[in-house]
Amino acid sequence: MAIAVAAIVVAAIGCPGVARADPYQTVVLRALDKVTARSVTLEVPIDTPVTFRTLEITAHVCDKRPPEESPEAASYLDIVEKREGRPPVIVFRGWMFASSPGLSAMQHPVYDIWVLDCVNKVESAPSQPAESDGTTNDALTGNASSNK
Repeated sequence: MAIAVAAIVVAAIGCPGVARADPYQTVVLRALDKVTARSVTLEVPIDTPVTFRTLEITAHVCDKRPPEESPEAASYLDIVEKREGRPPVIVFRGWMFASSPGLSAMQHPVYDIWVLDCVNKVESAPSQPAESDGTTNDALTGNASSNK
């Protein structure tokens, strides 16, 4: 009986020292085309596929620790390459972590994708990268610069 009461108290007040993550509605990703050296920021709503070039990205979960914890955002992603005349190929399925992008990275010869953040924002339509707007984004700082 005492063990059951202790378990209820721990569940009710939480366990100190254990980091918890809050779920969010949208994952913010950075996508890099290694051939053109152009990067874009994508906002992917949970369970809504978004297309980047030949990749279809679906985020199933996006969790982020609260501000009082050490910073971390993580997302469970499915990334499928769809090329005309070929069957779809799963190029990544799993967790990606914002603080350690190399820990669980997508292995692809042309594209890199990594998690930046989780936000509670739902777009009216999935964001599509601009193809020829004349700007590029610095992959490390996110600063835009003009190619014109």
